[in-house]
Amino acid sequence: MQDKNQKIRCTVESCEYNNFQDRMCELKQIEVRACPGCNSGIAEDESMCGSYKNKI
Repeated sequence: MQDKNQKIRCTVESCEYNNFQDRMCELKQIEVRACPGCNSGIAEDESMCGSYKNKI
């Protein structure tokens, strides 16, 4: 059976869920949130990973 799950690529080294060696998020799903007060129409300005957790 073919894997139907999407892969989540990530390069945020400070996130606890990031497998930096493979540049993959180890969560089965993430939540994408809108950045508060952003409405520029530029994806980098308007969205962020809501599942981020610092490695500390």
